[in-house]
Amino acid sequence: MPQSLRTPPREFRTRDDAIDDSIDVPAAVICATCGDAACTGCEHELSRSGIVAMVAWERSGTPVLSRLWATARATTMTGDAFFELLPDGPIGPALRFALTVELIAALGFVVSAVPFVFLIAPTWLKHIALDGGARDIAMRVGVVGVPSLALLLVAAHAAHGLALEHGARKVGGRRARSRALRFGLYASGWDLVLGPMGAVILAFKEGIGASLRMLALGVGLPGRCTRAFLRGCYGLEGERAERANRSASLAAVLATIVGAFAILAGIVVLVLVTD
Repeated sequence: MPQSLRTPPREFRTRDDAIDDSIDVPAAVICATCGDAACTGCEHELSRSGIVAMVAWERSGTPVLSRLWATARATTMTGDAFFELLPDGPIGPALRFALTVELIAALGFVVSAVPFVFLIAPTWLKHIALDGGARDIAMRVGVVGVPSLALLLVAAHAAHGLALEHGARKVGGRRARSRALRFGLYASGWDLVLGPMGAVILAFKEGIGASLRMLALGVGLPGRCTRAFLRGCYGLEGERAERANRSASLAAVLATIVGAFAILAGIVVLVLVTD
């Protein structure tokens, strides 16, 4: 058989198992800036060697929930490859993704908490169910609390992404603010897949074993994905990447604490005004 028709050597085969199908990489790899197939990356081109990847959520022609789940699953189960190849692009789609998944995740947390509340304080829960005034307050708190929790989580993820940009620039990384913000917003997918709602969806679609494996996969997931993003976007590895990651984590924690106090204050005010 001619050499050209033989199976390509192992080192030249495509690793289809490494990247989830929620990112498309075109077969013809050309620089998105200059159009040269031999280009190793223009100065302001943020894609790797000119490769333009597309996130499943940003595709058209497929059902919204399918795109949502495919992207959230990819950020978690193949997060290293997903975030290393995450391209620059518009903020709007990433923000809509983050808001949607966090609303679903927040609702899942609230619903899953009800059985635990019933076990711990059944009398109190019964009082809320039977008393009209208490039920009205609980409904108001839920209507405000669930979206507020979702907004808090989105803000924390966005703060983490922007803090990564700041930390990367401090250690010599190039400017990539919009891409860093997209990283933070798409990282919201972790909260859906690793939350109660994600466990149910995984068990239904892929079996209980997939849900159990996800628990182990979630350990250290943010750090792995962050390091992959710093490597793919800024070319940072080793100590420089760790320094950028530490400063970003601190900013995300501070944003979460401030937001949590704001939400609690708002709920207290709502209860007092309703009372």
